[in-house]
Amino acid sequence: MAEYKRMQNEQQLFEKTQLGNKQAFEQLFKSYYAPMCLFAQKYLSDNDECEDVVQKVFVKIWEKRKSININSSASNYLFTAVRNQCINHIQHQKIKQQHQNYTLNNYQNENINEIDFPEPGLMSKIEKSIEALPPRRREIFRLSREEGLKYHEIADKLGLSVKTVETHLGLALKTLRESLKEYRKIIISFFIGLA
Repeated sequence: MAEYKRMQNEQQLFEKTQLGNKQAFEQLFKSYYAPMCLFAQKYLSDNDECEDVVQKVFVKIWEKRKSININSSASNYLFTAVRNQCINHIQHQKIKQQHQNYTLNNYQNENINEIDFPEPGLMSKIEKSIEALPPRRREIFRLSREEGLKYHEIADKLGLSVKTVETHLGLALKTLRESLKEYRKIIISFFIGLA
């Protein structure tokens, strides 16, 4: 009986959260944050990463609360969401590592000299131009360029629509091309895949 009441209470908190009740959402967060972090440790070894994953789950729940459909209990939904987010995190880390290894191997295998980059400090200028982008646009650009995420993966990760991601990337490219137009021929390969 006590278990049934607890499940009913959880369900009510979730339903109130879906209606935009912040107090219900906070109560749900307080009740589940620690157990969800503990559960995330089955997949991730780093405590900070576990907390980050759980926080992302709650952010997504709040942002998408109106469209969430629960087919089981609120508890099952929350822990399944944590598991899925952990798996996504692991996959993203692998992609990031593969990209770093690829870049490192190419850097070691190619003889980069003044012919490749006639302008000293060009990479530094590219980095400064990226850093000058608005925060959200810069984040989306880095997820696409550095982590190799696809539009829909970035949209899911940040809780945005695919169209919004496309728009931000398009504007980021336009800004970067403009700020680096004197090196246009040199940096075409840097932006390949986003053009």
